[in-house]
Amino acid sequence: MVDHPTKRKQNRRSWAEPFKIKMVEPLKMTTRSQRERAIAEAGFNTFLLRSEDVYIDLLTDSGTSAMSDNQWAGMMLGDEAYAGSRNFYKLEETIRRFYGYRHTIPTHQGRGAEHILSQITIKSGDFIPGNMYFTTTRLHQELAGGTFVDVIIDEAHNPVSNHPFKGNIDLSKLESLVEKVGAKQIPYICVQATVNLAGGQPISLANLGAVSALCRQHGIKVFLDATRAVENAYFIQLREPGYESRTISEILLEMCSLTDGCTMSGKKDCLVNIGGFLALNDDHLAEQARNLVVIYEGLHTYGGMAGRDMEAMARGIEESVHFDHIRARVGQVEYLGEMLADASVPIVQPIGGHGVFVDARAFLPHIPQEQFPAQALAAALYVDSGVRGMERGAVSAGRDHTTGKNRLPSLELVRLTLPRRVYTQAHMDVTAESIVDLFEKRESISGLRFTHEPEHLRFFQARFEPTQGKRVLNDTMNNDPSQAVRTDKMAEPASIKK
Repeated sequence: MVDHPTKRKQNRRSWAEPFKIKMVEPLKMTTRSQRERAIAEAGFNTFLLRSEDVYIDLLTDSGTSAMSDNQWAGMMLGDEAYAGSRNFYKLEETIRRFYGYRHTIPTHQGRGAEHILSQITIKSGDFIPGNMYFTTTRLHQELAGGTFVDVIIDEAHNPVSNHPFKGNIDLSKLESLVEKVGAKQIPYICVQATVNLAGGQPISLANLGAVSALCRQHGIKVFLDATRAVENAYFIQLREPGYESRTISEILLEMCSLTDGCTMSGKKDCLVNIGGFLALNDDHLAEQARNLVVIYEGLHTYGGMAGRDMEAMARGIEESVHFDHIRARVGQVEYLGEMLADASVPIVQPIGGHGVFVDARAFLPHIPQEQFPAQALAAALYVDSGVRGMERGAVSAGRDHTTGKNRLPSLELVRLTLPRRVYTQAHMDVTAESIVDLFEKRESISGLRFTHEPEHLRFFQARFEPTQGKRVLNDTMNNDPSQAVRTDKMAEPASIKK
C-alpha cells in the first residue's frame, strides 16, 4: 500500500512539492471594507467577483492550474494549420497511449464534449443514469430530451460517511431503472471519476467493472467523465486491494478499458488553461461527433483549440500521471482538509481529490436551506479573508421542472477547489485560519435570497441580498477598522504606514 502523503504521524519526514517556482504573479491585497463593497456589487455571488479583487482563488481547478516549463516550451511548437495540425496527431496519439480510446474529437472545453455526446446519443424520453449529477452535464442531457437519474450509492449523500469509494454506483438502483424504463430508453450511463458534487469522491475499479458488465448485458454504453480520472486512479492505488503496486498509468488505462469513451475537460487533469475532448471507440459515433464538432466547434483536427493548446495538453497528460505530481496534488488538498477537520469544522469525509467541501448545513444550522447557507458561507469567507470558494448546494441544484420549487439536495456544500501547482502551504494556512474563525462566529452570518435568477445554470450569474440587513457577515469587525484580518495587515507595507 502506498503511504498516505499527509499522515505525518506515520511518516517521520515531511514531503514537499515536486517542483520549484520559476515565475510569480503578484496578488492584490484588499481591506475588509473593499471586500464588503466588492461582494455587494457582485450580488453576493463569488462567480461575479473580479479576479483582481480576490486574494486566494479556490473557485475552481478548471483552467486555473500552472503549466510547466515543458508545456510552455511546447506552446512555441504550435502548428496553426486549419486542417491536419501535427499537434492534433500528437494529442490523438497521447490519448490512445494513456486513455486507450481510438478516436479523439477535440473541443474548446469539456462542456463542448458533453454537448456533442448528448446530441449524438440521446433522444426525447431517454433516461441517463449516473453517479450523481453534474450541473452542465445534466443540462446538456435535458436539452437533448433526456432525464438524469441518480444511481450513486446512498453513502455519497452522507457527508460524514467514510466509505472509501463514495463514487460507486448502486447496481440495484441501476438494475431497477433498466427494469422500469427498458434498456432501449437508456442510451448510456455517465460515470464520473471522481464525483465532483459528492466531494471529489472516487469510484472503485471493482464497481466500474461490475457496472460495465451489467451495461454490456443490456446493450447500454458506458461513458466516463474523465475530467479527474487521474486523481481517481491515485485513490484506487491508495485504497483498493490489489492495486497498490500498479502505476497510475496502468490503473487509468484499465479504468478506460471498461468504458466506450469519455468526455474530458482538459482544464483539470490535463493541466492546461483551455481545451477538452470527446474520445470514442465506436466508429459510427465518432463519425457523427466529427460532423457536429465541425458545426459547433471547428474542424475535427482542432475543434475549439489552437495547435499550441493541443501540444500543451498532450504534454500535460504525460505529466499528470507522474506519481510525484499526483501525490503532491492530492496531498495539498488533504493538508487543508485535515486542518479544518482538526478544528472540528464540518467537511465532507473522506477528503476528496480536487478540493475540500465544507458542509454548510452543519456549519450554519441557523440558516434554513431555502436561504442558501452554502452561498452565504462562500460570500462570508470572501469578506473575511479574500478567499474565493463556491457554492455547491441548492443554488447549483436549480429548480424542479415540474413543481418549480428549489431542489434541496442532501449535500449543501462550499467547495474549496485547489488549482494544481499554484498555491503554497502558507496559502492553505491562511484559508484554514479564516474558515476556523468564521466557524467560531458562525451565528453572525446571514442567509440570502434571490434578487436575480437566470433560467439555466443559475449559480453562475444569480444575484442575492442578505435576508437581514445589508451584510452577509455581521460580526464586530464591521465597524471596527482596527480589527483587521491577516490579509489586511499585509495590505500596506510597514515602511510606508503613516
